[in-house]
Amino acid sequence: MRIRKTLWNNDAEPIIVIMVILMVLGTINVFSSSFVLATTDFDNPYYFLTRHVFWLVIGVAAFIFCRKVNYQRWRLMMPMLLMMTVLALVAVLLIGTSVNGAKRWLSVAGFGFQPAEFAKLLALMLAAAALSVRVKRGQAARIGNMQYLFILLMAFLTELEPDMGTACIIIGVPILMAVVVGLPKWHLRGMIGAVAAAMLLMITIQPYRLNRIKIMLNPWSDAQGIGYQTVQSLSTIGSGGFWGMGLGDGVSKYEYLPEAHTDFAFAIFCQEHGYVGALMVFLLFGLLILFCVRVANRAEDEFGQMLATGIMILIMGQAIANLAMVGGMFAVVGVPLPFISYGGSSLIVSMMAMGMLLNICDHARTRKTGELLQEDTSSKTDEEKPKLRLVK
Repeated sequence: MRIRKTLWNNDAEPIIVIMVILMVLGTINVFSSSFVLATTDFDNPYYFLTRHVFWLVIGVAAFIFCRKVNYQRWRLMMPMLLMMTVLALVAVLLIGTSVNGAKRWLSVAGFGFQPAEFAKLLALMLAAAALSVRVKRGQAARIGNMQYLFILLMAFLTELEPDMGTACIIIGVPILMAVVVGLPKWHLRGMIGAVAAAMLLMITIQPYRLNRIKIMLNPWSDAQGIGYQTVQSLSTIGSGGFWGMGLGDGVSKYEYLPEAHTDFAFAIFCQEHGYVGALMVFLLFGLLILFCVRVANRAEDEFGQMLATGIMILIMGQAIANLAMVGGMFAVVGVPLPFISYGGSSLIVSMMAMGMLLNICDHARTRKTGELLQEDTSSKTDEEKPKLRLVK
């Protein structure tokens, strides 16, 4: 019998290691990119760091909780979670805190959180519940059902804040999940047309969005206006060179680059750690997605497969959108980089999603172990049975 030696005992171990590395890098980068702003605005260089650590502790607790809860139980809790999320999204529009002309936060005990971030996770959970039924029956995916209507409602309420980036994720991840399952050609064509029409409408309603798309092609044409954020981001990345300026030595955080510790945290990371650091982040996210796919393929049932697929698309989609935006290949939108950008709601949701993913992994491993033990027991039983001998 050949024994295969592997670095990991299961898929959960590398996922945890990658998460820890990303969170450590993110925590260090949050302090490095925010201490100037924290000192200027709050007279405390550790202001954002302490809040980030606070949210990180809550995120770890949420991760442990979600890993312990059987992922099948989330189906029973979805109606209650949906009601709470919709009410929170409505409350944001009525009594939410306005920042930079957008109402996206609810304030509780001095801490703000974004209900739209939690809507991302709930949306993929609803989609997983709907699609898993179709997969189990061997049917093609359909998005014209009650679950997708509620997803559309959450995306619509988020767009009213306005927050087009998050709204696109809320509706985009479930749509991509349906595409992975397989949509009829006519259904796919109709969906593409509907999405294109919706995007055109959202851009038309807010003229600044159209300007952002136009300036994306040549941000230097208005480097002191609409293109300022992109130009500063590209300059920040380029100035880091191959090895970077060194931890804490980046200069763009000195009020040159807006949102340096949130949506554009990766630009500061590149400036201080260079292209080598950027490549390391790319590699970590690539490995994380790879192991997410492995978990989805090995899930014990259709709901687990679809839920793991949705979590993978959520993490991958946000990472790609943020990296493309920071690199000037995508319009400026409010999409954070998972585990790296400052933001309590985003961090907690990412940790909850990974906890659910590992619960799926744990159940698949337990089932596989049980099957192996059963096979081993059966083989031993067969060996112990008395063998008949023919006596002449």
